[in-house]
Amino acid sequence: MSAERPIRIGVAKCGNIGSSVLLDILLDERAEREDIVVRVVGSGPKLTPEEAREVVSKLLEFKPDLVLFASPNAALPGPTAGRELLAEAGVPTIIITDGPGRKAVKDIEAKGMGYIIVPADSMIGARREFLDPTEMAIYNADLIKVLACTGVYHALVEAVDRAIEDLKAGREPELPRLVLGRDEAVEAARFTNPYARAKAMAAYEMAAKVADLTVEGCFKIKEWEHYTQVVAAAHELMREAARLADEAREIEKQGDTVFRAPHNRKGRLLKKTRLLEKPRKEG
Repeated sequence: MSAERPIRIGVAKCGNIGSSVLLDILLDERAEREDIVVRVVGSGPKLTPEEAREVVSKLLEFKPDLVLFASPNAALPGPTAGRELLAEAGVPTIIITDGPGRKAVKDIEAKGMGYIIVPADSMIGARREFLDPTEMAIYNADLIKVLACTGVYHALVEAVDRAIEDLKAGREPELPRLVLGRDEAVEAARFTNPYARAKAMAAYEMAAKVADLTVEGCFKIKEWEHYTQVVAAAHELMREAARLADEAREIEKQGDTVFRAPHNRKGRLLKKTRLLEKPRKEG
């Protein structure tokens, strides 16, 4: 891979998870990186095999050097069909998925792909008696706050950027095989205050627990009055997780120790912890 041209990053979004909503923007938060070009193809909320194949086919027209394929439960038929096309194309691929996606790990590894699994990226309470567009948006806002404040997004960016750096150097990319659990997430957030870290850990665990409730409410309980209450409880739990995650970041603000890692124009992650200091290179 020549470093003379930008690395072409293709992002496939099949269905929706919290890790995919801002995935392309996380890689270039100020739209000034000169080392990458990003294109996104999505199927909207659905993820049937036909839609997944169409998304991948369209994305391959871009001739990407690296593909990020994000979906709920990567073991479902739709994401599986998308993986098959990507494997045939031989494009380095990182699968980004939620807790149920663990069931696809053997297939992902067999295809030589990487993966990032985020157990806290919990399924929404998708029952018609409860979920409308407003409730859907509020849930995703709370989930995004949890993933951002607990360190999930930063860990995800670091893993993808390592693969990009390999491509820029002309090397075979090191594709992550990573389960971003509680400890991995908060480590990436670089908390300095132990109470902030504890709150972030609690927020992560609460968000991960939401999936138990939404799976129960969406697939196991038959009485509509009962499942409506269960999925509502799940959303209340995510709301409280977002509040705790926000409190963790506020504690770090009070100590002027918020960890920030902006990209420079060449795609290098810089680092700083004080508000009134310049980001610096490390290593």
